[in-house]
Amino acid sequence: MARALILAHRGVAQAHPNPMVGAVIVKNDHVVGEGFHTYESRHHAEIVALDRAQGDARGATLYVNLEPCCHTGRTGPCTQAIIQARVRRAVVAMKDPNPAVAGRGIRALQKAGIEVRVGVHEAEAKRLNESFARWIRTKLPFVALKTALTLDGRIAARAGSTTWITSPESREEVQRIRHASDTLLTGIGTVLIDDPRMSDRTGLPRRKPLLRVILDSKLRMPLSSQIVKSAKNDVLIFTASSATSSKARALQRAGIEIVKVSSRSGGLDLRAILRELGRREILSLLIEAGAWLNGAVLSAGIVDKMILFYAPRVLGGGVPMAELPSRALAKIPSLSNLSFRQFGPDFMLEGYFHDVYRNH
Repeated sequence: MARALILAHRGVAQAHPNPMVGAVIVKNDHVVGEGFHTYESRHHAEIVALDRAQGDARGATLYVNLEPCCHTGRTGPCTQAIIQARVRRAVVAMKDPNPAVAGRGIRALQKAGIEVRVGVHEAEAKRLNESFARWIRTKLPFVALKTALTLDGRIAARAGSTTWITSPESREEVQRIRHASDTLLTGIGTVLIDDPRMSDRTGLPRRKPLLRVILDSKLRMPLSSQIVKSAKNDVLIFTASSATSSKARALQRAGIEIVKVSSRSGGLDLRAILRELGRREILSLLIEAGAWLNGAVLSAGIVDKMILFYAPRVLGGGVPMAELPSRALAKIPSLSNLSFRQFGPDFMLEGYFHDVYRNH
C-alpha cells in the first residue's frame, strides 16, 4: 500500500479533477503490475496495473489507495475489470467519498467473491485526496491558508513593507505546495506591496496552469504589475466594481478575466467566490495573503487547513499574521491533527479546522 500511495502521488497536478490513485498487483510476493492515474491518459490506475499484469492478475492481490469505481464515466467501471481478471483479494486504503461510489465498489467486489480489506494506510490516503473529497461532496474547493511568520507571530516588520522571513528551503517547499494546488489566491494589498508573480516555479508538469486569483474590490490592479504582464488567461480578478469600466476593459485586453461579486461585511462575498471557483472545477485553493485578508477568511470560517512556516526569529513588533476582531476569536475552532516538519532552520506546522470527510 505504501508503494500504491507513492504511485498515486505521481498524479499531483495531473489527475485533476479526478482523485490521485495508485495500484499495485502482487502475486507470490512479487509485483506483477502497477500503475497510477493521470487525466489525460484516461485509464484508471487499476486498469493500468491489470494491463501490465496480464494473466498474472489471476489469484493475485490488488493494493489500491482508493476504492475502485463501479460506475461508467469517461471509462468503464474498474470493479468489472478486476472481477474479470480473477483477482483473489483487494486491499483498499479508503472508501471513495464520491457519492456515486461510496462503498458500492467494495460491495461489488465482495459479491463477486473477492476478499476485500479496507483501511490500510487510511490516514495517508485521506490526506492525499482531501481536496477531491471536499469538492466531490460539496462542489466547493478545499481551502488552505499558508503564511510565513516569526516566533512572535509577525509576517512583516511594518505595514506596507516586504520582509523576507523564512529560508530558501521553506520557499522551495512553498513552491511544491503551489504545484499541488489548482489556484493561488491573494488580495490586492499584497499585489500593491509585493508585486508578486504568484507562479508555480517547480518546473513539474501540470494538466492546467495554476489559476491566479486576486480579490480587488475597487479594481486597483496596476496594469504594470508582474501579474498583468505575465497573464495568459490564467488570472481571475473578483471585484465589486463594474466589469465593463475602462479599467476592467484594459485588464481584459491584457488577458485577465473580471468577475463581479457582491460585497459582504466590508469586503467581497467570500462564500460566493468559493461557489464560483467550485463551479469551475477548482478542487484546491491556496491562500497567500496579508493580515487583513487572512483575518477575513478565518473570520468567515472558510479555511480547512493552516500551513504555517515559522522562522527562528523574533521581530518584537510589526504586522500580525491576521487582523481579527475580538468577537471572531470565539468562533474560530482550535486546529487539530497537527503535524510538524523542518525545512532548513524553519519548521512548518500544519493543522486542520475541518474534517472534509465529515459534514460541518
